[in-house]
Amino acid sequence: MPTRETEHVGIGEAVGEVADHAKTIANLEVRLALAELKEKVAALAVGIGAAVIAGVLLLFALGFGAATVAAALELVLPTWLSLLIVTLLFLLVAGALGAVAYMAFRRGTPPVPQQAIEEAKLTTEALKRDGHPDAGPSADTA
Repeated sequence: MPTRETEHVGIGEAVGEVADHAKTIANLEVRLALAELKEKVAALAVGIGAAVIAGVLLLFALGFGAATVAAALELVLPTWLSLLIVTLLFLLVAGALGAVAYMAFRRGTPPVPQQAIEEAKLTTEALKRDGHPDAGPSADTA
């Protein structure tokens, strides 16, 4: 319900209020974008760290495992053939792990704040739909 004070608000003050609201909305959208980026970067960092540590430990374990398999195969096959078989097994496992890593990195990239972009589009559409096409970020220049 309008009061006497708000009935006499001039156009300049109304434009100032609209500009303030537009700035607030823009600031909130920037905060949302930053929060999304932080979340994605943190997920990528955890994934990269875990992959590096797992890779180092796996390297040691595979070295000992390969030596064991080669020694066992050497009981029934020539040394060169047992080493070749172990090498081929390594290549197969490396290819599978490479495919898993590729899919994981693809899921986390690009680190684009999609939710914030969608919210900005919805806000712009709402402002245009309400008959305030110049209530966007350019309103503070009026």
